[in-house]
Amino acid sequence: MSARTLFDLTGRTALVTGSTRGLGRAIAEGMGEAGASLVVNGRNSEATELAAAEMRAAGLNARAAAFDVTDESAVMAAFAQLDSDGIEIDILVNNAGIQHRQPMVELSLEDWQRVIDTNLTSAFLMGREAAKRMIPRGYGKVINIGSLTSELARATVAPYTVAKGGIRLLTKSMAAEWAQHGIQANAIGPGYMLTEMNEALTSNPEFDAWVKSRTPTGRWGRPDELVGTAIYLASRASDYVCGQLIFVDGGMISVL
Repeated sequence: MSARTLFDLTGRTALVTGSTRGLGRAIAEGMGEAGASLVVNGRNSEATELAAAEMRAAGLNARAAAFDVTDESAVMAAFAQLDSDGIEIDILVNNAGIQHRQPMVELSLEDWQRVIDTNLTSAFLMGREAAKRMIPRGYGKVINIGSLTSELARATVAPYTVAKGGIRLLTKSMAAEWAQHGIQANAIGPGYMLTEMNEALTSNPEFDAWVKSRTPTGRWGRPDELVGTAIYLASRASDYVCGQLIFVDGGMISVL
């Protein structure tokens, strides 16, 4: 295979969870520009249809699939519908995630479980259903979205930290079981990114200054700066890369 075609996703279909906005949207659009057909996912049907329509208007091949990735029956039904429509998922990006900031001594079990279900359990459910279909074909790419908190903790975000730490080892578990079937499972660990989920942080002058002083590049990351790594992990260029977590964080995790 030539270097020119290593990163070409033409002929592949990518399902990106939580891809109506933020990091998921940037990743989906980047994969679409690399040639992949897209399955756009979100919980809200209207928002999901709109995002897919906007991607089509930009010249991408995109269809909407609105369902709740934390609902096992909904996940299974969504894959059954894709099967019925003759759509094979070659690339799965488990991106859907939420945040909840609160000290642990004040944290309710309901909020804990909601974050774990959205950020970790959904990746298991989606990965399981995708792998059931990838294994017989002998090919597949699973990309889980981790975080700096896959390795390091911060106060007030315990459930998010635990979920993202779980993503790191879920990725390794997927590699341990599925690599023999031609499926590469890897993860991306974004640093502090300019997303809607981080608006409370970017608008806080003290926190904004801390991020910029703590990050060697001296700035927040942009969602589109995940695209190159995502395409690499989705393409033939990474066919011998399994169970890895690649940080895209401006160097933050590498320095004291």
